[in-house]
Amino acid sequence: MLLELEMARTNGTYNKALAKYANPILLIIDEWLLLKPTEAEQHDILELLHRRRRKSSTVFCSQYDPSGWYDQLGGDDSPLAEAILDRIKHDAYQIKIVPTDPSNYRSMREVYGLDPALSE
Repeated sequence: MLLELEMARTNGTYNKALAKYANPILLIIDEWLLLKPTEAEQHDILELLHRRRRKSSTVFCSQYDPSGWYDQLGGDDSPLAEAILDRIKHDAYQIKIVPTDPSNYRSMREVYGLDPALSE
């Protein structure tokens, strides 16, 4: 989604691409914050959330606990991190899914080698 919005910005179809994600009644964003977004991507996220606010539902599926989202968005180094989280938290419900067998659990970060601490 973020890559598509970036490409649309360069070829002049940004509003059309943004509408594709802003208009559905339900938008599911999987692997939310698996990688830290760039500042341009943060602008896209903020704009998308602003357009969807109070009109539709957005589901964020993440390997990170919501308490870590601020840091993944850049924390104190990102002026947009708090604005993005404010839009997400407003009228939000949180559902945490835990593994049925914690002894055999491997996170997607571990499976794909994105977190060096987990692969040691």
